[in-house]
Amino acid sequence: MSESDSDIKPTRGKRTKRKELSTAKLASKRAKAEVGNLSKDKDKMASRTPALKMFVGAHVSSAKGVFNAVSNSNRIGGNAFALFVKQQRRWTAPPYKPEEVTEFAKLAKEHNYDTRKYILPHGSYLINLANLDEEKNQQAYNAFLDELQRCEALNIGLYNFHPGSTLGLDKQKCLKQLANNINRAIKATSFVKIILENMAGHGNLVGSTWEDLHDVIEQVEDKSRVGVCVDTCHTFASGYDIRTQSAYDKVWNDFDKIIGLEYLSAIHLNDSKAPLGSNRDLHQNIGTGFLGLESFRVLMNTKHLQGLPLILETPNHDDDSVWAEEIKLLESLIGKSQDDAEFIQKRDELSKKGAAERSEMEKKTKAQKEKKQKTLSLKRKKAKDNEDSE
Repeated sequence: MSESDSDIKPTRGKRTKRKELSTAKLASKRAKAEVGNLSKDKDKMASRTPALKMFVGAHVSSAKGVFNAVSNSNRIGGNAFALFVKQQRRWTAPPYKPEEVTEFAKLAKEHNYDTRKYILPHGSYLINLANLDEEKNQQAYNAFLDELQRCEALNIGLYNFHPGSTLGLDKQKCLKQLANNINRAIKATSFVKIILENMAGHGNLVGSTWEDLHDVIEQVEDKSRVGVCVDTCHTFASGYDIRTQSAYDKVWNDFDKIIGLEYLSAIHLNDSKAPLGSNRDLHQNIGTGFLGLESFRVLMNTKHLQGLPLILETPNHDDDSVWAEEIKLLESLIGKSQDDAEFIQKRDELSKKGAAERSEMEKKTKAQKEKKQKTLSLKRKKAKDNEDSE
């Protein structure tokens, strides 16, 4: 994929191109104005930017009623949003009351959210559909199915979850178990699409490579009901470099060859607190981590991401105005070139803001690598000494 292929551009003539560029510039100006207003008043939430093809939002709270997620997203100017459909650290929860479902639908319509396209629930962290233990697998499946049914009760068309862990057992058997559970759930539901999220590669987690995700999708019977959510932090942590246009294009080319862009269904927008290939799932605020703002400028001008939910999961420290600012920052990148003066100023400002934390993390990462290398060397030496003594 070339740089021009990643840019938002029309399929018709020069007049259409001028119109789309003009729309992108207008959206960028509106978003920039919102950023300016928010920086002056930290308590002020943002209005939503209309007529955009990039649907940016955040994972908002659904506390005190699932319907509150709709209002919480609207308050920060989100054109898409994520939520938990029940308490994420519990296996079960009471069913929705009819009035909760009605209120969710009412607010979604009032605030013009297409529930089938731009709402992306996140699955419970307890669910491990790759677990080979029969009893624990059934417990995970029951929780998974319950959450899918909650999505359908709310007329939500997408559901994102973590693929799970092998727990040290045979990986291919675990991937097959995962796919079998997805097939069961698809047959037990009507329309919600099941979205596999790529992972950072820590320990026994599956889904940190495009090959893992391909192997699962290959075994899903109804492929119209399965997709992939790419998390930018997880992608970077698992070793895929997306910091420059050429590196970014290569990652998507590989994704297309191995999985297929037709399965791309959502994006999680997170900078990374840890360096490339660290296998650490540490989200950072946009532009202050090891990815940097250039990564997100390239992303926000990628044609094949148009029309997908683009969801922030960055630290907000219980202050939703952080997400309101980041939404407007990301929207302001639409149509921006790498040499744009305002972009360069903001890129450098955010990079400087996160410099001390990045430096500290680099030192920790280096020390951890050295310790790991020393441990491996001692193990090899011990093994060799044992061989020699025999």
